[in-house]
Amino acid sequence: MEPRLDVPTPSEELLSRYNVAGPRYTSYPTAPEWRPDFGAEALSERLAFAGSRDSTEPLSLYVHLPFCKSLCWYCGCNVVISKDAGAADQYLDHLVMEMDLVAQRLGARRSVSQIHWGGGTPTFLTESQLERLWTELTRRFTPLPDAEVAIEVHPALTTPGQLSLLRRLGFNRVSMGLQDFDPLVQQTTNRIQTPEQTRALLEHARALGFTGVNFDLIYGLPHQNAERWARTLETVLSLRPDRLAVYSFAYMPEVLKHQKRMPADALPAARTKLELFRATYAAFVAAGYRPIGMDHFAVPEDELARAQAERRLGRNFQGYTVKAASDVVALGSTGISDVGGAYAQNVRPLPYYYARVVEGRLATERGIALTEDDKRRRAVITQLMCNFWTDLGEEGARDFAPELERLRAFEDDGLVVRTGTQLELTALGRLFVRNVAMVFDAYLSRAERPRFSRTV
Repeated sequence: MEPRLDVPTPSEELLSRYNVAGPRYTSYPTAPEWRPDFGAEALSERLAFAGSRDSTEPLSLYVHLPFCKSLCWYCGCNVVISKDAGAADQYLDHLVMEMDLVAQRLGARRSVSQIHWGGGTPTFLTESQLERLWTELTRRFTPLPDAEVAIEVHPALTTPGQLSLLRRLGFNRVSMGLQDFDPLVQQTTNRIQTPEQTRALLEHARALGFTGVNFDLIYGLPHQNAERWARTLETVLSLRPDRLAVYSFAYMPEVLKHQKRMPADALPAARTKLELFRATYAAFVAAGYRPIGMDHFAVPEDELARAQAERRLGRNFQGYTVKAASDVVALGSTGISDVGGAYAQNVRPLPYYYARVVEGRLATERGIALTEDDKRRRAVITQLMCNFWTDLGEEGARDFAPELERLRAFEDDGLVVRTGTQLELTALGRLFVRNVAMVFDAYLSRAERPRFSRTV
C-alpha cells in the first residue's frame, strides 16, 4: 500500500480533547509500574529461565554508555557529564564484571542477533576503550553473521578514526543525533553540530560500508517554527540518510530539572508542534521515504519498510526493528532488560552500580514480572504502535469487550476502523496512536496517574 502524501489536520476540538498526558509505550507495563521489590534475585531467575531455552535462539544485547562531554538541555536520557575520557575506564572494568554475571546465568545461550550501544554518547570512549569493550563483549557473546550492530554517535564529537574502528570491529549501523540544524535552536538547547560535520561523518560512514545510517531529529524544541524547521528538513534531505527518527519533544521540567534552562515561553504551541510534524511527514514522504510506526521514516528498500508493509514490524527499547529477539539483555547503569517475561532496570548512580557488581550481584534496582494479562495487552499495544493495526481474534474480542466499547468514541471521531475482530487506525488516527493504545492499558484507570509527556 502506498503511503499518503499528507497528514490530515485534526480540528481544534479534536486536538484539544486528545492532547493529554500519556505513555510512549516503549514498554508495557510502563516504567512507573515497575517495583523495587523486583531485584537482583528475580532477574537472576529470569536470566536462568532465558538460558534454559534453545541455546541457538539469539538474544538482543544493549550496552548503556552514559558519558557525555556536555549536557543537552532537552535530554531525557541517563547521562554522566565528564570531560575526561579516562572516567570511562572504571566503568568498563565494572561492565566486564557484569557481563560475567549475566553470561553465567544464561549458560550456553550466547548468540546475538542485535547489538546496540547507546547512551550518553558512546563515542565519548577513545578508540582503545571502544576496542576493549568490543573484545570483552565478543569473548562472552557471539554476534550472528547477519546481526544488526548499531551505535549512537554525536556528529561533532565522533572522529573518522573512531568510525573506521567501529566498522572494522563489526558495526554496520550508526545513528547520528542531530535534533535540529538551526543555530538558535542549537544554542538554546546546548546541542551544537554543523551540517558540514554531519555530512563529513555520513560520507565517511558510507565509504566504510555501513549498511544503514539513521538521523535523530526532535520537533517541539524552543524557537522551532515553520521557517526554521523547513530549512532543517531541506538540509536533512540533501544528506539523505537511510532512516530517520523524528521524536516529539517531551517537556517535563518537574522531572528533568535541567530542562528549566530552556525558555518555556519559546516552546511551540500544540498546534504549531503538530504542524512541524505534518511538514516533516509531507517532506520525507514526498522525497520517497516510507513512514514507519508513529515517528520513523525509511527508504523503500529498507527492511523496516518491508516489515511494516507485511505487518511484522517489531519494537523494543532501541526502536523499531526486524531483529528483535525474544529476550533483550541490558548491561550498564540504568540498562533495561526485557528477559524471561519480565522487565528489569539497573541502578543509576555509578557508585551503587559499581558496588553491586563488585559484590557479585546483578545491579537491578526495579522491575516487574508480566502477568498473562500484561502479555496480551502488550501484544495489542505493540501491534498498534508498530503497524497501526491488530487482530484481537475471537477470544481477544471477548476479553477486551470493555475496551472495544470505549473505542466507539474513537470510531465516531474517525480515528479507528473496526472490521470484525480487527482494528486499524485511519490516517488521522495515526496522529493519536498513543491515545488509542491507552485504551488497552489496564494501569491507567487508577486515581493517581504518573506524569507522562503530552501525546501531541
